[in-house]
Amino acid sequence: MPSMTNNSAHTQATAPVGQVDGLSVPRYAGHSTFARLPRIEDVPRYDVAIVGVPFDTGVTYRPGARFGPAHIRQSSRLLRPYNPALDVEPFAHQQVVDAGDIAFNPFDIDTAVAQIETSAYELIKDGATLVTLGGDHTIAYPLLKAVNRVHGPVALVHFDAHLDTWDTYFETPLTHGTPFRRAAEDGLFVYGHSAHVGIRGSLYSPNDLASDAELGFQIVHCREFIRRPIDDIIDQLRQTIGETPLYVSIDIDVLDPAHAPATGTPEAGGMTSRELLDIVRGFDGLNLVGADIVEVSPAYDHAEITGVAAANLAYEFTSLLAKKS
Repeated sequence: MPSMTNNSAHTQATAPVGQVDGLSVPRYAGHSTFARLPRIEDVPRYDVAIVGVPFDTGVTYRPGARFGPAHIRQSSRLLRPYNPALDVEPFAHQQVVDAGDIAFNPFDIDTAVAQIETSAYELIKDGATLVTLGGDHTIAYPLLKAVNRVHGPVALVHFDAHLDTWDTYFETPLTHGTPFRRAAEDGLFVYGHSAHVGIRGSLYSPNDLASDAELGFQIVHCREFIRRPIDDIIDQLRQTIGETPLYVSIDIDVLDPAHAPATGTPEAGGMTSRELLDIVRGFDGLNLVGADIVEVSPAYDHAEITGVAAANLAYEFTSLLAKKS
């Protein structure tokens, strides 16, 4: 479990501790923290915590996302201090740390969810922001609960091939296909200010769409990325979000399998990594209060394709938070 002693964000004027210098220490050497950043126990305070949640008890097809956080960290070694796309140095304007992995019961979903919520809340209760590396999509539910304890209901932008608003699987209410049904029941996101992006693939029946529509999500189907300019989709999402605090949840299977083969439930016809990065950068200036990147299952990866995509998404979130600070 990550240390809970260094979470006094925005209380000290000392310069942030950044990455290990890639021009002094080869990128393949040293500790495998995210982007070679300091560990949470190595600094007196932090503004942003990168935390892993190696949970995949809720998967319904390919297992292995429990190894996602370590794989994403390894794939993040090439990230550099300056982000030209957003014109920001994300590790110079805020203290970003690697908070390790949250510990939980791997055999009991209800117990694990409660433990994840408690640990996530401890990391953010004094004003810091979490960027979470999963793990399967079940973890979005306790993460949203923790964020709500600080910020209240959020605008939820959910990137995924799938709706993840089914009611149960095998009469089990908490799985990676149900987190946003449970979140809706708890009022964790704002009706009419939330969206699914990248939805595609087969469904169980037309009722899946009708049932989801009741929860107040806009849907940007993946086919719209062929027919509409990216800037048009960004404008639509920004209008949907408005001034509401924003939480972003990214299932890596929103990407086409050509761009993210290492995931539990791949679907043909997905977004490119370039499209997804552009959309995320389009949230610049909004009130981002948390994000997760989930469903990276490294046993199916090739040349770190999926891990690199996930690592770069986390980097974009730290960049957005730096511009916000």
